[in-house]
This record gives sequence, structure tokens and C-alpha cells, in this order.
Amino acid sequence: MVVAETPRLRIRHLTAADVTFTCRLLNEPSFIENIADRGVRNELDAMHYLAEGPIKSYRQHGYGLFLVEECISGIPLGFCGLLRRDALQETDIGFAFMPQFCGQGYAFEAASAVIHFGYSTLKLKRIVGLTHAGNTASIKLLNRLGLQFEKMVKLTPSEDYIQLYA
Repeated sequence: MVVAETPRLRIRHLTAADVTFTCRLLNEPSFIENIADRGVRNELDAMHYLAEGPIKSYRQHGYGLFLVEECISGIPLGFCGLLRRDALQETDIGFAFMPQFCGQGYAFEAASAVIHFGYSTLKLKRIVGLTHAGNTASIKLLNRLGLQFEKMVKLTPSEDYIQLYA
């Protein structure tokens, strides 16, 4: 299901057909360093990640992480979507792109469309952004999207504090 389109991008629900790309993206060193190591090492792990993550979230909340692909070629570029975290009780915008597609405006274009979808279609009252203090690229993008630093939060007692932008 397509949730948004821009002149260059199609943003749609992830499906089992996206397992190979999911495995590649989640094993990118930049993903592991800036987001988390999800423990996805092969396509079977990726299938489980999709089923228990984004696909389950679509059923429970009506949204989740989405695949961002180029409109013309259909080439997958990354993920961008809305996440509902039990520890946060708010919806946050999440994004991750393959390194070769960074710096071309895709993340801003996709995140803007996803935020618009969240407010206009889903009628969300507030969308926040989360990032580590050292992730300057994400901070720059969150600021460009109009989000400003609000506070430090912990999602679990064992994790480090991260920055919340709203």
C-alpha cells in the first residue's frame, strides 16, 4: 500500500518481498552505529524483523516504517516512517537510507511526506524525532523538518539517553 508519493519517491508499506533490501540496510555499518544493531544477519532474520516490526505495526497502529523507493526505477533507497514506542507514548519519525543515497535530499523529501501523512491522514497530534547526540546528519534533518531539541529521554533503563526533538 502506497502512503505517499513525491515527484521522485514512492513511500509504501514494507512486505515480505522487501526481505533482501531489509537485510542489506539493517547490516549497513551506519545503521548499526546510528540506530541500532537489530540482530538481523540473514534473510530469515529480516523476514522475522519485518513480520514483528513494521508489518505488525501497520495492523496495530495503522502505520510503521515504510519503504522509500525511486518512482521511476522502483529501486529501494531506504526506510522512513512513523514509530509508536511503548516507552515513549508518542509517535516518532524514523529514517535510514543506504549510504549511496545520502546527501541527495531523499531523506528530507521522504520525511516531509511521511510527516504530512501523519498529520493529515492519520490525524496525529504530535510527531517527535529521536537521535543520539553525535548523529549530526539526523539532527540537521530534524531541524530542517522544523523539529527542535526538547529534552533527553531513555527508552529503556539499560540504554543511554537520546535526544528528543519536537
